[in-house]
Amino acid sequence: MAVVRKVITPCLWFDTQAEEAANLYCAVFPNSKITDISRFPAAGQEVHGKPAGSVMTVAFTLDGQSFTALNGGPQFKFDEAVSFQISCETQDEVDYYWEALTKDGGREGPCGWLKDKFGLSWQVVPSALPRLMSGGDAAASARVMNAFMQMTKFDIAALERAAGS
Repeated sequence: MAVVRKVITPCLWFDTQAEEAANLYCAVFPNSKITDISRFPAAGQEVHGKPAGSVMTVAFTLDGQSFTALNGGPQFKFDEAVSFQISCETQDEVDYYWEALTKDGGREGPCGWLKDKFGLSWQVVPSALPRLMSGGDAAASARVMNAFMQMTKFDIAALERAAGS
């Protein structure tokens, strides 16, 4: 039997902020856009409880990755069990994503983690981190680990200094 490649699209559940969130994420990430918006019909209001014509789903891409945002109601909230990692080549990229995703109510977390204003968790991680944590030098890896455990937003220069100490 031939295996057909399937595309996996994360679906993010919001109360009523799906379009606002998609607009924010598309503004933050390059090569991103909203590709479709569907609206709740009058039918089914006894189940979904949303006004006819209000946004139901927003399909969007973030730098080529497809997402769906759903206005499903207040029943479910985001938590750290699911997060999205952003691999950054430079400190400027780390700073950019950190600032863009924590502004207007986002919260900084430990070790490169943050929550945006909608409560979605992100990890803003230097692409150098795996290299600094591997390579067979256990002492250097331990120093890097000790350094980043003290950080909120990653500082690439400080991690490189820790690796070389």
